[in-house]
Amino acid sequence: MARSSSGFVAGLTAAAIAAVAFLAFQASANVPDTLGKAEPSPSPTASQSPTESAKQESAAPPEESGTGERVVYSLGDDRVWLVGADGETKRTFQVTPSTVDPEAGTYSVTSRSSTVTGSDGVPIEHVVRFTDVDGVVIGFSAAVDGSTPKPDPSKQTGGIRESREDGNAMWTFATVGTTVVVVP
Repeated sequence: MARSSSGFVAGLTAAAIAAVAFLAFQASANVPDTLGKAEPSPSPTASQSPTESAKQESAAPPEESGTGERVVYSLGDDRVWLVGADGETKRTFQVTPSTVDPEAGTYSVTSRSSTVTGSDGVPIEHVVRFTDVDGVVIGFSAAVDGSTPKPDPSKQTGGIRESREDGNAMWTFATVGTTVVVVP
C-alpha cells in the first residue's frame, strides 16, 4: 500500500511541476522587445495634456492603493510602484501586461521562482506570483535574454513583464506574503 501511495504522490508532484512550467512558459511568450529599455520621456503633445504626462512619470502611487509596504500595479497605466513601509516609493517602472488581467483588489505574494523556462523556450527569472484567474497564474517576471515582446492576444497568459533590472528590484522587494494592490 505504501508503494502505491508514494507513486501516486510522485505522479501528482510531477503533474504539478509540469503545470507550473507550462504556465510560466505561456507567461513569458511574446513580450515586447522595448520593455526595460530607456526611452526619452514624452513631452506633452496636443493629444496629451501636461497632467497626463506628469502622471506617467509620477513617483507617487495612486491614492486608492492603500498604505504601508506594498507592490502597486496599475492596470490602466501598466506601471508598478514598490512602496516602502514609510509610504515612500522605492522604485516605479513600466511593465508589459499579460493577456489576462487580475481583478482590482488586494493580494499577497503566494510563491516565487528564481528561474524557469517560459512557453517560448526562453528562460525567465525572478517570477513573483500573487493570484490566478480561471487557472491562469498571474505574476511579475523578466526574460533572462532581456526580450519583452507583446503577448500573443490569442493566448491566455498571466506574466506581467518587466525589465531584468526591474525584475531584480521586484525579486528583492516582494517576498512571499508581501501585499500586492491592483488598481484600475
